[in-house]
Amino acid sequence: MYTLYTDAATQPQTGLSAGGILIIHDHQQTQVKTPLQATTNHQAEFETARIGFERLLAVVTDPAQVTVLFYTDSQLVSDSLAKHYAKHYQSLVDALLQAQAPFQLVLTQWVPEKQNQGAHTLANQALHSAEGFK
Repeated sequence: MYTLYTDAATQPQTGLSAGGILIIHDHQQTQVKTPLQATTNHQAEFETARIGFERLLAVVTDPAQVTVLFYTDSQLVSDSLAKHYAKHYQSLVDALLQAQAPFQLVLTQWVPEKQNQGAHTLANQALHSAEGFK
C-alpha cells in the first residue's frame, strides 16, 4: 500500500503555481516539489495530483497489485474524482483518472489543510523557488 498526499500553491498576481507531493511506503517518504503549468489554484490542484500519480507509477513495480490512499485538501478534486465529472475542469478530471487507472485501487480522501501539511509545505517551498526565478 502506498499513501499519496498532494497540494498546490498559486500566486494569483503572477499566475505562478507549484505543487507538493508526498509519497509514503514502508515508512519511507519521497518528497517532490514541482513547478506547474497551471495558472489557477483549481487547475494546479488537478495537475499536482496527476503528477503525483505519474511519479508513483514510476516507482511501483506492479501497479495492478497496488492500493493507493490518496489525500487531497481540494474539495473540488475529491468531489470530481467521486463523480468522474467537473463542469469546468473535465479534461483535468479525465487526465487524473487516466493517471490513476493503472493502480488496483485508489481510495480518495479529502482532508483539511492542517492534515496535509507535508504536501502543503512542499508546494509553498516550490512556489517560493519559482518566484525567485521569474
